[in-house]
Amino acid sequence: MDDVYAKFIKRMNPTSQQLQFEFWTPLAVKVLKLHYFCGCRVVIDNESCEHATIIEVVSDNRHGLLLEVVQVLADLNFIITKAYISNDGGWFMDVFNVTDCDGNKIRDEGILNYIQKTLENDACCLKSLRGSIGGMPSKEHTAIELCGTDRPGLLSEVSAVLTDLRCNVVSGEIWTHNSRAAAVIYVTDQSTGRAIEDPKRLSMIKELLCNILKGNSNFRKPRLTISSSGLAHRQRRLHQMMFADRDFERIEGVKHCSRIHACVLDCHDRDYTIVTVRSKDRPKLLFDTLCSLTDMQYVVFHGTVITGRMEAYQEYYIRHVDGLPVSSEAERQRVMECLEAAIERRTSEGLELELCTDDRLGLLSDITRIFRENGLCIRQAEVSTKGGKAKDTFFVTDVSGKPVDPKIVDLIRQQIGQNILHVRGNLNMSPKLPQEMARSFLFKNLFKSRK
Repeated sequence: MDDVYAKFIKRMNPTSQQLQFEFWTPLAVKVLKLHYFCGCRVVIDNESCEHATIIEVVSDNRHGLLLEVVQVLADLNFIITKAYISNDGGWFMDVFNVTDCDGNKIRDEGILNYIQKTLENDACCLKSLRGSIGGMPSKEHTAIELCGTDRPGLLSEVSAVLTDLRCNVVSGEIWTHNSRAAAVIYVTDQSTGRAIEDPKRLSMIKELLCNILKGNSNFRKPRLTISSSGLAHRQRRLHQMMFADRDFERIEGVKHCSRIHACVLDCHDRDYTIVTVRSKDRPKLLFDTLCSLTDMQYVVFHGTVITGRMEAYQEYYIRHVDGLPVSSEAERQRVMECLEAAIERRTSEGLELELCTDDRLGLLSDITRIFRENGLCIRQAEVSTKGGKAKDTFFVTDVSGKPVDPKIVDLIRQQIGQNILHVRGNLNMSPKLPQEMARSFLFKNLFKSRK
């Protein structure tokens, strides 16, 4: 299989009239010849590679398909260790080497069948596309999307409003980046356990939350949406919201120290732009960069992804949807900034804390109030409930962005419960953040308890 990638890297940019079949495995060529005109076909191979499962996707090409495929793999928490992409001349031929989170091949037949059916089923692809844009109606919960300037106590106030209005937070995700904050929160009516349908109540929730988001900020106008969209892809929406809020723009007076290297070059012999990205490897990295390119309206025609122990390398041959490559220095700079921002948004800075306990109204408010009272700042959070149980993950630092004092963590665990709040990773090795990075105060005073 290594020969396949070597050939692909060497001659990864064929013309649309000259598809390079020698790059592909014999199995992929066979599938392409037999099934190309029959729609999407997926081949899963657990024999050719010693350390990974190979997933080959062959289809007629359409805009957005690459992101949909990677989104399916990302949702299963697969680690993409290697990939090559060729989507030109109406063809779509992508190969992914994937493992589970522990670095093992995917052996579960149920999961393998799910991948096969999901990627081959056009209806699922269309469902995924709709979900990435806005979602379909749901009776199970109400979706609240927030985006605004990061400031002290913002989500504490938001939480207080939701609790006072008897809205139970059943799941959600919050990202902060570059003094901006975005959240997708799913709530239910406390009395019914289902979506909130009363128009007057929805209007009241929106009005009160909008007043909170406005605050005294004169940076950018905040945005808030409340809907009964049940199929929206949460992390896709967070990328879209933060991109629309221009979180990639650097704040004047704040020194930027990125650990990500993005480069944009001209491809002189063909009308492509070459984009390369080097960064520390982590889960869902490919998904994040493809979200950024898609939001900027670029199409990936060819590409390769290789991950090592410490670094991931991505290379893409792209054009804008209008068919033109990057044409100016300003556009070049914007592409680099947007790719860096897309990777930084999800980067988990700080100490990881996991909460597992029985769910109840106001639980999140109580827990995060204890964090605030002990001087912790939540930089990223994911909230989920299932079967009456809450499982929440927080990445925390102190309010200045430095690693958390182990004594403070011990004190908090005593208050909440040693068997309820767990520390993930080495407490004494909590990663230190660059002092030049813009500080995030979104969660200071986060979710104070209901009075």
